Amino acid sequence: MLHIVGLGPGDIRRLPPQAFSLLTSGLPVYARTARHPIFHQESPEFAPGSVPLTALDDEYESGVSFDATYDAIVERVLRAASETDLIYAVPGHPLIGETTVARLLPRLKERNIPFRIVAAPSFVDACLEALGEAITDDLHLVDALSLNPSEAAPAESLRTGGPILLYQVHSRQAASDAKLALMRAGYPDDFSVTVVRWAGIPNAERVLSLPLFELDRSDEHDHLTSVWVPPLPADLRKPTFYDLVRVMARLRDPNGGCPWDLEQTHRSLRRYVLEEAYEVAEAIDREDPEKLCEELGDLLLQVVFHAQLGAETGDFDSDDVCAAIVGKLIRRHPHVFGEVKAANPEEVLKNWQAIKAAEKGNADRVSILDGIPTSLPALAAALEVSRRAVRVGFEWPDTDSVFAKVEEELAELRAEMIADASKDRLSDELGDLLFTVVNVGRRLGIEPEDALRRQLDKFKRRFRFIEVQARSEGTPLESVPTDRMEVWWQEAKRQERAVAE
Repeated sequence: MLHIVGLGPGDIRRLPPQAFSLLTSGLPVYARTARHPIFHQESPEFAPGSVPLTALDDEYESGVSFDATYDAIVERVLRAASETDLIYAVPGHPLIGETTVARLLPRLKERNIPFRIVAAPSFVDACLEALGEAITDDLHLVDALSLNPSEAAPAESLRTGGPILLYQVHSRQAASDAKLALMRAGYPDDFSVTVVRWAGIPNAERVLSLPLFELDRSDEHDHLTSVWVPPLPADLRKPTFYDLVRVMARLRDPNGGCPWDLEQTHRSLRRYVLEEAYEVAEAIDREDPEKLCEELGDLLLQVVFHAQLGAETGDFDSDDVCAAIVGKLIRRHPHVFGEVKAANPEEVLKNWQAIKAAEKGNADRVSILDGIPTSLPALAAALEVSRRAVRVGFEWPDTDSVFAKVEEELAELRAEMIADASKDRLSDELGDLLFTVVNVGRRLGIEPEDALRRQLDKFKRRFRFIEVQARSEGTPLESVPTDRMEVWWQEAKRQERAVAE
């Protein structure tokens, strides 16, 4: 039998009789840490040598990480418990904030090793008593060691707005990580938090309130340090994705919602999705982070708007949208989330295409050209058609061959013009020429859509220069001779080159 015994916060007077009786019964005691105050109080029952104690603190010295340390402790306890009855003693309550017990219990069940839990007051009880706080709901216990301020998104456990009790703030580094994680989650730098040390231990308990930015400015953090973070007022809380979902639902509420929003459908919103996507692209081209942030928000609104419409009809909601893309990303990246190897981007793309082809909804595609969105801009669609054809070997032998094809298509277009061909015939020949030029871009690694947009920007800059010159001379633009415009055009080009140099 394995007795998993809680040691409480550290005051021997608060140790429950059952726990006290077991710890002094003579059974072998494996302690996760012998640094716990219960083993250092003046009591004959816990005097050195009176308890057959095996301390597991050495695992903290040899472990390369806390995960590795916890696993090593669990393995040692399992080995011992499979041979004899013993006690595994842990701080506080065994089932509250005790990672080793959380990992140990399923392993005990797998091996059919009998166990029982012997409760004791937890560090939560002691901290709340020290703080004088009463909790009715929404308290979040967060292991400070689980916080990584450099993660892509702030920890969900810190973004609830409810009270938080951080435990295992055992070092200055852990305090720094907690501070940065809280700030990333929207807590102001000067938000008041409270450090609780040695909670529940007479003559040792310390409670200190301080602004968040000072949390890691002390060297007094240790294994009995917790941090109380009060509820974050709604007016200080940074809105999250789900706040956007709730706002959108309110706008679509038939009782008091927005009349315009209530009239929208997937079809009516289609053009806004495209417009917002183009505005995001424009912000990227301008290399304007502030504008990009704003435009991404506008695009995200369109996603949430469509998800709200889907929720109202019972087809899907925002969680379904997120679940679908998360599942797709994990499924299509087996080289990251699985055992598949991919040494370069080409192998990644090959795996991606194979996985995509086998997915539900894609299995009925007969042609490799199936599935290209019909709403793509023509140049982008042409590039995608070309790329897919090339995957199966339908390709020119070299770039010179593509240039020769451009010249051939240009000659055919000229021949049709001389022959005074119909507009449809000229359109066909122009399309052939444009598609071949797209392939030149593909061979050169240039996105034709981007190239044409760069050209348009350049043309607009130079033409505006002509307009400025005409205005400075007081001449209507339409009255300026073509040769004069050409002079100004060349001057605009010279100025651009001078700036570039």
